[in-house]
Amino acid sequence: MFQHSIQPRFCETDALGHINHAVVPTWFEEGRIGIFRIFNPSLSMESWNLILKRFEIEFFHQIWQQHPVTIETEIEKVGNTSLIVLQRVIQQENICAAGRTVLVHFDYEAQKPAPIPEAIRAELEAHLV
Repeated sequence: MFQHSIQPRFCETDALGHINHAVVPTWFEEGRIGIFRIFNPSLSMESWNLILKRFEIEFFHQIWQQHPVTIETEIEKVGNTSLIVLQRVIQQENICAAGRTVLVHFDYEAQKPAPIPEAIRAELEAHLV
């Protein structure tokens, strides 16, 4: 499991005083940095090889600016060209939101999905739920 801590910023709040729901996808992307590094250790845009195919998020509790959050990231499944990532926003021991994302290993030159190499697959499987 990957864990990433974030201190919510005032600008991420909405008129009701809690973190706006539109912020969570950005936090989840930041929480996937560990996965991105498995595919592309330097995070170089010139050699980027992932695309986001789909994501869904379910909200359970309000998230407040005053308290830090932890983004937990795990891998549910590794397929031939894609993987399913599970993520949670934890604040004060509560799961406030949970999400599922499908990432595709992508060959930008050929403009099509590419098989996940075995070495990368082995690293990903170390983070399976």
